[in-house]
Amino acid sequence: QVHLVESGGGLVQAGGSLRLSCGASGRTFGTYATGWFRQAPGKERDFVAGIRWSGGMTTYADSVKGRFTISRDNAKNTVYLQMNNLKPEDTAIYYCAVALGVGVPRRTYEYDYWGQGTQVTVSS
Repeated sequence: QVHLVESGGGLVQAGGSLRLSCGASGRTFGTYATGWFRQAPGKERDFVAGIRWSGGMTTYADSVKGRFTISRDNAKNTVYLQMNNLKPEDTAIYYCAVALGVGVPRRTYEYDYWGQGTQVTVSS
């Protein structure tokens, strides 16, 4: 069992930055993949970024490439999402999730554990 807790969301002006954290308890991240997803009101939950715990392979949605960076801290069992140059369209609830399979999945159904989410609001 993996318990995930997100933090770091908030209200920021366009062009600003936030860093989200995803801490895990229970089983460690091990060789799993951790992904960040986001869901805006009335929309589907979309993939944002993912990282393979072992080896550090990363992947990003096209909409955030060059602005967001995903990273991990092995000692703290935490994954981060650094978000720079935020835009109003980045406004959403951000969720982290762990996938027990191979690679770095991009689809929600490939993830096994989810956090409760943290709200990110970007004002124009």
